[in-house]
Amino acid sequence: MADFRQAIREKVLVLDGAMGTMLQERGLKAGGCPEEMNLTSPEVVESIHREYREAGADILVTNSFGGSRVKLAHYGLEDRVRQINARSVELARKAAGDSSFVAASVGPTGRFLEPVGDAGFDEMVEIFGEQVRAFNEAGADLVTLETFLDIRELRAAVVACKEFSALPVMALMTFDDGGRSVLGTPPEAAAVTLEALGIDLVGSNCGLGVEGIYELLVRMRSVTSLPLISQANAGLPALRDGQTVFPGTPEEMTAYHDRMLALGVRVIGGCCGTTPDHIRAIRGALEGKDLSWTAPPRRCILSSRTAVVPIGGEAPCAVIGERINPTGKKLYSAELREGKTAYVRREAQEQAAAGAALLDVNCGAPGVDEPAAMRRAVFAASGATAAPLVLDSSDPAALEEGLKAADGKVLINSVSGEQKSLRAVLPLARKYGAAVIGLALDGKGIPKTAEGRLQVARTILEAAREAGLPKEDVIIDCLALTVSAEQDQALQTLEALRRVRQELGLATVLGVSNISFGLPRRPVLSSAFFAMALEAGLCAAIINPKDERMMDAYRAAMVLLGRDLRAETYVEIYGQAPPPEASPRTGGEPLGIREALAAAVLEGDREGIEQLVEKALAEGIAPLAISSEGLLPGLEEVGRRFGSGQMFLPQVMLSAETMQTAFARLKPEMRKGDAPDLGKILMATVEGDIHDIGKNIVCTLLENYGFEVVDLGKNVPAERIVEQARALEVDAVGLSALMTTTLNQMEITIAELRAAGIEVFTMVGGAVVTQDYADTIGADLYAVDALEAVAKIKKLLGGKKP
Repeated sequence: MADFRQAIREKVLVLDGAMGTMLQERGLKAGGCPEEMNLTSPEVVESIHREYREAGADILVTNSFGGSRVKLAHYGLEDRVRQINARSVELARKAAGDSSFVAASVGPTGRFLEPVGDAGFDEMVEIFGEQVRAFNEAGADLVTLETFLDIRELRAAVVACKEFSALPVMALMTFDDGGRSVLGTPPEAAAVTLEALGIDLVGSNCGLGVEGIYELLVRMRSVTSLPLISQANAGLPALRDGQTVFPGTPEEMTAYHDRMLALGVRVIGGCCGTTPDHIRAIRGALEGKDLSWTAPPRRCILSSRTAVVPIGGEAPCAVIGERINPTGKKLYSAELREGKTAYVRREAQEQAAAGAALLDVNCGAPGVDEPAAMRRAVFAASGATAAPLVLDSSDPAALEEGLKAADGKVLINSVSGEQKSLRAVLPLARKYGAAVIGLALDGKGIPKTAEGRLQVARTILEAAREAGLPKEDVIIDCLALTVSAEQDQALQTLEALRRVRQELGLATVLGVSNISFGLPRRPVLSSAFFAMALEAGLCAAIINPKDERMMDAYRAAMVLLGRDLRAETYVEIYGQAPPPEASPRTGGEPLGIREALAAAVLEGDREGIEQLVEKALAEGIAPLAISSEGLLPGLEEVGRRFGSGQMFLPQVMLSAETMQTAFARLKPEMRKGDAPDLGKILMATVEGDIHDIGKNIVCTLLENYGFEVVDLGKNVPAERIVEQARALEVDAVGLSALMTTTLNQMEITIAELRAAGIEVFTMVGGAVVTQDYADTIGADLYAVDALEAVAKIKKLLGGKKP
């Protein structure tokens, strides 16, 4: 068998099509486990693989998408993980022979990682590791990670692949038609994060047709040098004669072939609704095409869950906010010891608003459990802003906790030229997909000359390459020393900046304000040195972005150096009229209690919300007024920002948890009076579907708005939903489905509710559900996300805010 990595360099490979719908056509019952058929009906699984191979598929994907112990536990099969996954490889291999590669499929577990969910990073690595070990032992050619919604879960899956095998890895996320994953990740951030982890191909599958997938891949190409993979659905699902179908024809699936090839797509296949006929057409459309491709140069780009920031090259100098550091900050040091994160969240928001593109996070203080503090701080900063993070610690254990907690590709601050430091830090950067700051010092200290610092930078670069880090992910700190003690060192630093850029081709960073330590009016000196360093080639600067003089120097220099094209940022900042005088209400005075409650919900301040509720009660504010005049306005603003793309689901969930904390305190008080009756809603994931993430989010938000929610869970038969709707006299029934194979259960359930004469409103949602589909099956409303579901059900039931 040819080498997979070599094959994708030489030609474009065809991946096979859908497995679930094919299994359903051949005996898989609603509610059954697809992966169990590897054991109970191996001939059926093998025959599907064989049909795809005969249609021209170069890659056969195993029937193991839901083969994790988490998914198999829903069927009582969690003790058969190794057997089921190994068998999936064996069956695909029998059909593939020597003519096709076998790609072992891994899908999401259905759980979110902390802090959005309850799963730990190490736990997820081990869960995915069970599958990967089985694949490796059974002889798979590669692993394909498919249909992931949470970038942190996908990070854990990639780490598991790398830790437990040497197999090539393809990683794919699923995005909605707005170009975001369920948790707000755009394709650019996904591509940057995944490339840093050392995968072989990146792309997208499911959710969209070929046009939508192409648009996502265009955005990925703008930030990654990796080969791309396309797995589009055969159109969007529709209901015909009581059956869910995907209307995309084989010809439509090949409409973007030329553009896909030009983009660097090296694997093309299909997802939901694709059949051997589609794969045959995809194969045929490649005949006679020029299949050569040259990868674009790699760049250093950092990422968070929702944003990317380039470093070096022609990008503007990246401002790194320095204020999340306990040095000289008693309040922050105290919070670190107490396990609180209010300071981190506040500084993250303020520094980002002031212009920081990246945020340095340091948790090292006496009496602090630094690894635990770093984990909390990363969660807090990531939830407060979109800025990628710089993890600042000399403790490898703290760095590793921060790397596990991160949503994207972070920058480690730092590694030196000492062998001990290189051995401790570089493997962490490689394993978790991070860039590193290399300090131009070694065991002999800081060289006094630019040449000496250049030599240390060479040592760090060589060690990074040996550790498997790309050159582009090494950023050298040429070290700004205080001129009050060593005045000649400023020029040496500037010379080192120039030479590191010109001779080594590396990006550079400085802690700029160190230059003025011990001198009066430090911003005067620091800002002048900052401008000089920018001209010398500085790519990133660790500064206080709330220092106006420093930011003035920065913005002016970006215009003069041609990095702020057409002076757009400069004009945006300085072309505005001066802000009006602050009113007495907003002139720095503390917020009123109602405004403070709303702000706490908006910011997701779980630590402070209960104290605010207690204060409101002590002031004699009725529990209902605390909710309607304080908490709910905050949640309404969350909804507005979510709708406008200013906030994403992780922040929404944090706000929801803050609401829950507040309501837990208010509920006993509300029982003493009259609580509002907005309606009772029954929620369920339909029979055959074991995915409940979306439904659970809707339940949480409905409860926060004051609805009574009865959650029947997942894989719920229509007859049970009908029975409970009647017995509980609910006002509405909400149905969720994620799998294309279970969509028809929504229609069945709604029909049975109507046949039973149960007069309730029905709402449907889920990744594969559309407005057209909802209309076809007679649902009263469809919601694209949880907040839209809340808004629509409030309107439908005529509910009023309490």
